[in-house]
Amino acid sequence: MDLDEIVRRFESLQKHEVARMGEFYTEDAFFKDPFNEVRGVARIEAIFLRMFDTLHEPRFRVVNRIVQGEQAMLEWDFTFRIPRWPPRRQWCIRGASHLRFAPDGRIAYHRDFWDTGEELYAKLPVMGALVRWLRRRMG
Repeated sequence: MDLDEIVRRFESLQKHEVARMGEFYTEDAFFKDPFNEVRGVARIEAIFLRMFDTLHEPRFRVVNRIVQGEQAMLEWDFTFRIPRWPPRRQWCIRGASHLRFAPDGRIAYHRDFWDTGEELYAKLPVMGALVRWLRRRMG
């Protein structure tokens, strides 16, 4: 599998396709983001299923990519809506993923990097005020 196909799958991912992640992740793939650290495609699938169960219209859009040998960095925008919040508000988290590939082209290592303070907590009504206050005090 090549990087173009992996990007296409991430950008078009739907809940019913999560069970097919073994097609582009190795069975013992490692995944880490600010909230999770797991090994194994079944656990990675569980993270993506939870994403679809808790958010409305989650979408990744890859805006840049750097490839070097058997690894890549993908810069992305992740947009979504939060249930029970103002329904028209679309949230956006900007981040990057470091991917390392197995010899068969599937992902063996996936690490997401994004700033939870700036990209998430600072945008929440009550928590956001606290985060902004702390940043002013520390900056």
